Amino acid sequence: MKRFIDTIKNIFSIEELRTRILNTLLFITIFRLGSFVILPGVEPDRMNFSSQGLLGLLDTFLGGAFSKASIFALGIMPYISASIAIQLLTMALPYFQKMQKEGESGRKKLNQITRVLTIVVTFAQGMAYLKTTVPDEALLVSRNIFMVSSVFILTAGTMFCMWLGERITDKGVGNGISMLIMIGIVSRFPGAIYMEFSSRGSGQILIFVLELVALYFVIMGAVMLTQAVRRVPIQYAKQVVGNRVMGGQRQYLPLKVNAAGVMPIIFAQALMFIPSLVASMFAERSDFASNVATIFANITTWQYNLLFAFLIIVFTFFYTAISVNPVQIADDMKRGGGFIPGIKPGLQTSDYISSVLDRITFPGSIMLAIVAIMPAFASLLGMNSSFAQFFGGTSLLIMVGVVLDTLQQIESYLLMRRYEGLMKSGRIKGRAESIAV
Repeated sequence: MKRFIDTIKNIFSIEELRTRILNTLLFITIFRLGSFVILPGVEPDRMNFSSQGLLGLLDTFLGGAFSKASIFALGIMPYISASIAIQLLTMALPYFQKMQKEGESGRKKLNQITRVLTIVVTFAQGMAYLKTTVPDEALLVSRNIFMVSSVFILTAGTMFCMWLGERITDKGVGNGISMLIMIGIVSRFPGAIYMEFSSRGSGQILIFVLELVALYFVIMGAVMLTQAVRRVPIQYAKQVVGNRVMGGQRQYLPLKVNAAGVMPIIFAQALMFIPSLVASMFAERSDFASNVATIFANITTWQYNLLFAFLIIVFTFFYTAISVNPVQIADDMKRGGGFIPGIKPGLQTSDYISSVLDRITFPGSIMLAIVAIMPAFASLLGMNSSFAQFFGGTSLLIMVGVVLDTLQQIESYLLMRRYEGLMKSGRIKGRAESIAV
């Protein structure tokens, strides 16, 4: 306990870190206050919103703003959808690939295109949201006036949330976009526990306790999945004579089992809203569309979970491919006089790293998908839907990933100032590491 208190004192003794933490808290407070500001012309108590299924999960991500018809009802979800589209285009179109290789100027151009696309996506999602979740009996003004004004307000709210996320990244601690999603999830956690406890009643206290114990082990499993690393030995040579290494030293290249972090979950979840939203627009004209809307609005159906797991696996490989460059790693090793024992420097080293990365990414993506669909099984076992969303799944993985990344950034400040870290080892294992050359 004393060590924890000393660490807190050390954190606030560093002026830059203290300022960043206070800035983060300020931006989060603004975000949470905005989620309680209701769209003009709507009575949220008259909305026939159901917390079951996909809409309930979205409401969890947005901290209840979705069900309240808040000005932040869409949050940063349109921005995530736009980011997915742009990253896919950078893999497919030479024009976007060229911008990606232009360094800082190219990154600014891509960010600007992403912002413009976010506005377009927000308009589309805003129209669908207002049509499907706000009935006429909940309106205090005419439908046409409400639709026009609310779409612009929702778009402004999403852009403001995006701005808050960018300010947290620049002026605060952690990744701002991920932080906003996590805060929305955490804000619903106490209520979910209370609802599960109330549903069990006094006669099933033991079952409730066992659920909490199981939740603890699921959290520990998610932490282990996030931190797991495969280490590839590297020999760094001061001098090479023939085939012998003289005066070298052995180090390791850490390849994470889950190098993509929580991004595959966020990307996949953002796309999972599309089938239900699109099908609902044609539900009155087509029985097939009505069935599709019903199936993908329920997170417990096997079709939903199969598609969700498939997208997670695909995005895990995709995000790993764009975040870890084996060619660049092999070139850095070669320039630093390093090589993998038994593997020639250059192309063979790059191919070897790629093969190792593929072999560890595949089981990592499978485990990530299994954890992500666990809430469906929890719901089928009788847990309250609000509590089941935290029993594994997207909510848990996002919370674990964002918390670990934030702790890593805080710990880096402490270690730079020669303070003890947040962990007993002085370092959060398995987080971002680099090759020492």
